[in-house]
Amino acid sequence: MTAAVSSPQATPCDPARQEAFEGRMLTALNEACLMLMTSIGHRSGLFDALNGAAPMTVEDLATRAGLQQRYVREWLGAMVAGGIVEIDPEAATYSLPAEHAALLTRSGEANLAVYAQYVPLLGSVEEDLLTCFRDGGGVPYERYRRFHEVMAEDSGQAVLPALISDILPLVPDLIARLESGIRVLDAGCGRGRALMLMAERFPRSRFTGFDLSEEATAWARDAAKRKGLTNVTYEARDLRDFDATAPQAAFDLVTTFDAVHDQAQPLRLLKGIRRALADDGVYLAQDIKGSSHHHLDRDHPLGPMLYTVSCMHCMTVSLAQGGEGLGAMWGRETAERYFAEAGFGAVETHELDHDPVNYYYVCRP
Repeated sequence: MTAAVSSPQATPCDPARQEAFEGRMLTALNEACLMLMTSIGHRSGLFDALNGAAPMTVEDLATRAGLQQRYVREWLGAMVAGGIVEIDPEAATYSLPAEHAALLTRSGEANLAVYAQYVPLLGSVEEDLLTCFRDGGGVPYERYRRFHEVMAEDSGQAVLPALISDILPLVPDLIARLESGIRVLDAGCGRGRALMLMAERFPRSRFTGFDLSEEATAWARDAAKRKGLTNVTYEARDLRDFDATAPQAAFDLVTTFDAVHDQAQPLRLLKGIRRALADDGVYLAQDIKGSSHHHLDRDHPLGPMLYTVSCMHCMTVSLAQGGEGLGAMWGRETAERYFAEAGFGAVETHELDHDPVNYYYVCRP
């Protein structure tokens, strides 16, 4: 006689909880669409055109920004409905409050509109990503047409303003060594703006940048040439075998800025960095702040965004190269374990007040 198998009981639906979740999802939908229009406002220069200006009509704003009036009008509708731009209905004029302009324009210290660009950038590969969900594999770097451009703007706010004043001083005496002249490598340098800043500030030191992207390194070479910098070079280089190909003891300082977790072979990169360091060298790594456990990231203030960026870019570009697919939210626990496995004997983990998104690791042989 076969025992009866009881079916699981469905959890009763709580109407109040359902209503609250419905409200949350509608808010999220509105905010996501607002981010699309915020990206448009940034890239088109509309926020900058409104910045510090007297209230303007649609016609005046379109003329000032050099844009088509019909599109500007519809964009303003989204901005007014989203509470970003203010309207005077009687005068039919629009204005950007100074408090909003400080966070949405190129003249502000922290332009949050820069980060809104990730929404359309990631959305552009949705079909590719769905194919990967079904069949495996990854989405290659080439599918992200503006990735290095957006990342350069991102790091231009998170890294460059604090590089000399806050990040490099995490290593005692590093500024003095750079002033005297040392050899520096930035692995995964992208457009190389951090290296250019250091090359300008420390002319006695020599700087090298490696990145997989020929487009990014070509941009960096042109920019360095325009600046007249002769102490910095950039090379397009695949770092998947860096553990075997890194020049031994060739650098006194190695840096990575948000560059380890999307590598095809992150541990091999780290082993290569260890190999490339002189005995008294130091490795300074900026990487995403998070845990290696989902339940510990529930209260992360940017958790949904960072996991989305990880899934739709960092993880998948690694898998596209036949890599590990570590992802942006690899977390502090995994990062510290990888540093140890790569051969670093001492690892310090720092947080900086200006940057709620990243950890800063100081690693020594």
